[in-house]
Amino acid sequence: MQNFPNAYVITGSIASGKSTVVNLLKERGFSVIDADLIAHEQLEICKCEIVEVFGEQILDETGKIDRKKLGAIVFNEPKKLKNLEQILHPKIKAEIFFKASQLERLGEIYFVDIPLFFEKKNRYSEFKNVAVIYAPKELLLSRLMSRNGLSLEDAKARVELQMNIEKKRKMAKFIIDNSSDREHLKLELEKFLGQICAIS
Repeated sequence: MQNFPNAYVITGSIASGKSTVVNLLKERGFSVIDADLIAHEQLEICKCEIVEVFGEQILDETGKIDRKKLGAIVFNEPKKLKNLEQILHPKIKAEIFFKASQLERLGEIYFVDIPLFFEKKNRYSEFKNVAVIYAPKELLLSRLMSRNGLSLEDAKARVELQMNIEKKRKMAKFIIDNSSDREHLKLELEKFLGQICAIS
């Protein structure tokens, strides 16, 4: 089993502020492996295989995979979501581990941005250091409603697709609190970096 002692997973819930934290880390000069970006790249790399399963209806006018069309299919049909994951996931995981192995050689702290880490925990059990970006559910809902222009019902449906944020908070090794403003978040991030630099 591979070991990644210098890796710190950044995860959270939808609208918890994970992207903001990742951008702040990049500004500070830290390396960040982006699982979503890798997933998007693999979508194009595996295009032929995916079209074979889902048909050409998932392509846009330029011949690229339309993620919205594909999303509409897989989120309504769990079996199809499983099919897509079987195609993509081994490749995404291999690419994340390849990048992590390269960064480990440098002997410096780096971060792995995995939005659904706890939902897919068994897939990434090699990563032991996990930080959750925390905001209470009510705040997640209000952010999601104002950011995406969603109704309360739609915002709830999105938030409830993921594991409860309080449960994630209990499972994480580190908590970065984002229940206030950006300045508070920056202070929380500094506190977190102080903790992990002391460990390393």
